[in-house]
Amino acid sequence: MEAPHSSPAVDSTGTPVPGTGTPGTGPSVPGTGTSVTGTGTAVTGTGTAVTVTLTVESPEQMQDLGRRLARVLAPGDLVMLTGELGAGKTTLTRGLGEGLGVRGAVTSPTFVIARVHPSLVQGPALVHVDAYRLGGGLDEMEDLDLDVSLPESVVVVEWGDGKVEELSEDRLRVLIDRATGDTDDERREVTLMGIGPRWAGLRDELV
Repeated sequence: MEAPHSSPAVDSTGTPVPGTGTPGTGPSVPGTGTSVTGTGTAVTGTGTAVTVTLTVESPEQMQDLGRRLARVLAPGDLVMLTGELGAGKTTLTRGLGEGLGVRGAVTSPTFVIARVHPSLVQGPALVHVDAYRLGGGLDEMEDLDLDVSLPESVVVVEWGDGKVEELSEDRLRVLIDRATGDTDDERREVTLMGIGPRWAGLRDELV
């Protein structure tokens, strides 16, 4: 479970995500029970962004989505997670860790800011960062004194919007929206925005 913070997350109200696709019921994602509800492409300040929107019905499906995402991740990838408290950011990251085959339990890094999970399968390490208390920028990330080179790792940053974009021109932004008004509703809408040439084939790789 994600550690509490004193203010709401950026984009917790659902900042519009650029896209040209028309939302609608689409094909299910094999093995997850999630369904693709909309896709599109848009031009951003850093190039083309490809978006894929999924509906996730439970924490188990969120974790399984993380395992599926892990299959398309490579060393040097930057993943930015945005969503309000309890949306499922750490649950998704736990699935990423399982899919990458890293060591150690993936939990919220709030009180240590960053955790490094080395690979157990000769793959990239997982660097899990909580940027809530960071001002942002590459220098501040380097000041964390991580014992692994960022270009050789998969870096996952919670609360990273407006803070860590300069780490990479190619990045995967994950926006998790939860149901409003009913805290017991486990359904989430997950929008994946792949920014830059690295993510041009995001939809094909995921589905």
